Amino acid sequence: MTDNSSRNPGDAATDGGRAPDDAATDGGVATGAAQTHKNTDYLSEEVNLLKPSTAYMRDHLRIVWTGFIVWALIVFGPVTLTMLAPGVMTTTMPVLGFPWHYFLVAFGAPTGALILAAIYARQRDKLDEKYGIDHSTADSGVGNDGGQQE
Repeated sequence: MTDNSSRNPGDAATDGGRAPDDAATDGGVATGAAQTHKNTDYLSEEVNLLKPSTAYMRDHLRIVWTGFIVWALIVFGPVTLTMLAPGVMTTTMPVLGFPWHYFLVAFGAPTGALILAAIYARQRDKLDEKYGIDHSTADSGVGNDGGQQE
């Protein structure tokens, strides 16, 4: 082991890269900011959808809002297009014989919802993995329905 007692305290190379007049950060430990979210019970706290309080909430809301916008386009797009361009949307499809607006609403909207659900599940799993959230382990003493195990 080396002897560090002979180092020059003003030398940035031997002082962990900091000069004596540099301000050292505490990582939020002294002010308690780092522990605030760890000790927060999010089931009883009010959540502001426009200003999320954690990085996880920001990332999750980004997924939710993106999915909502895509869903709105899938559901209301054919109806809006029918209003804006009725000639095109009311023409009959060459293969199935349905009008375009009917086909897009009857087939496109439910199919789009299923695809969005699959995309949301995959994105949420990636987000949980990024933040180290594991849903595979169950707490002992508590049932999956929230009640006590017998």
